[in-house]
Amino acid sequence: MTGRFHGVGVGPGDPELITLKAARLIASADVVAYHAGVGKESNARRIAASLIPGTAAEEVLTYPVTTGATDHPGGYAGALADFYEESAARLAAHLEAGRDVVLLSEGDPLFYGSFMYMHDRLSERYETQIVPGVPAFAAAAAAAAAPLVRQTDVLTVLPGTLPEPELARRLADTDAAVVMKLGRTFPAVRRALEAAGRLDHAVYVERASMEGERRLPVAEVDPADVPYFSLILVTGDSRNGTRSRRPGDRTATDRTATGGEQPAVPAAEGGQVVPAAELLVVGLGPGPGAWLTPEATEALAEVDHVIGYGPYVDRVPQRAGLTRHASGNTVELERARHALELAKRGERVAVVSGGDAGVFGMATAVLEAAEDPAFRQVPVRVLPGVSAVQAVAARAGAPIGGDFAVVSLSDRLKPWEVVERRLRAIAEADLVLAVYNPASRSRTEQIATARRVLLEHREPRTVVVVGRDVGRPGESLTVTTLGELDPATVDMRCLLIVGASGTRVSASGRVWTPRWVKP
Repeated sequence: MTGRFHGVGVGPGDPELITLKAARLIASADVVAYHAGVGKESNARRIAASLIPGTAAEEVLTYPVTTGATDHPGGYAGALADFYEESAARLAAHLEAGRDVVLLSEGDPLFYGSFMYMHDRLSERYETQIVPGVPAFAAAAAAAAAPLVRQTDVLTVLPGTLPEPELARRLADTDAAVVMKLGRTFPAVRRALEAAGRLDHAVYVERASMEGERRLPVAEVDPADVPYFSLILVTGDSRNGTRSRRPGDRTATDRTATGGEQPAVPAAEGGQVVPAAELLVVGLGPGPGAWLTPEATEALAEVDHVIGYGPYVDRVPQRAGLTRHASGNTVELERARHALELAKRGERVAVVSGGDAGVFGMATAVLEAAEDPAFRQVPVRVLPGVSAVQAVAARAGAPIGGDFAVVSLSDRLKPWEVVERRLRAIAEADLVLAVYNPASRSRTEQIATARRVLLEHREPRTVVVVGRDVGRPGESLTVTTLGELDPATVDMRCLLIVGASGTRVSASGRVWTPRWVKP
């Protein structure tokens, strides 16, 4: 009969925070295992030392590396993978011999714990039990007397090893946060907190519940003196049980422009009504920062709010004073009304779109929503961006050097019959055609139908350019023909350019369409 495997959380440091169940299992274990750094004492063992019976065998699982530096052929990840395999084999030998194994884990076993890697390798072969422990951030919050979240607030746990821009974005987008894995990452984490406008609400806690516990505002911490056993708490803006309203947050009295009460325009000193601010609609280009126009860059550096589809909002770097409002891909009018409401109150707002905002982008939605008389005083300005068709055409050569048309195959906002009629008219007119939104998970037949419709009027040898993720990592460009185009290879990340009868492919593979047309 094989032994039982237990993953036991021993809490953040204070032995009195070990649960009764954990204490019972440790005291009766045949084998007690724990992880340790090279030349270092195991903190988990230190916490549970008084409970380990003298009869128990001890397995010290010593990490081969604790930083990214290693000469292992598989790098840091390879070194750790081999270590976990070896560790699992050592514990499996005890389990096969019928001995119960308790693997100690600081904090909670399933919260950034090495136990998880043993669980992955052993739980399917041996009876396994997990005993939760008090996580370090819970002890830190208690030590700092810092309520993290109330009511519907959102708590986000972040590793300090995230790239700085990503960390700043996530800090800005949550109500409260815990930042783990500090040490050498602390300077970057501090900069991210400042960029997110959260530095004033950030508390540093070191060695929570242990001897030498220390807590102070992050702004006062010496970066040269930050140990591994430390974390940062970013509290929500809650006061008296209610989260204070941040700029741009909407309350129950904020009604959309379709009806109901409009948000009150705030009064300035002396009772003067604050005039509406100009609402900017900004094209971000297809992806690379180098393709963002200087005008757009300057505008985004000055606004207080950025509103848009989540992936586009993510492309705007977080900075102090900026509030970002991300939403899904099918709520364009709601986004536009939200932006107009903020601008009406005098807030500086940018609505962002990928590519050019005026080409299947947010500009149309904003102008449509602005037709409501409630927003007549809000000026709207559209800042152009590099469109996806321009980016793909430039990569290919000059396929839109002559007359061309642009069509979206999405039938979400127009009947498919209209799309087909327009495709036939473009094909009959012998225009180069740029195809946006050629396919999606729910729309897999349109591109095949479009190809069939075009072949009714175009030769199979008609040149077709397929650009995927142009300007972004992993971009590809394929030059084929209408007859050889495989619709199954086309997805939402693609833009197609279907040539006219005169479109050519040069000896060097460049695609171009003459500006002249023979009579």
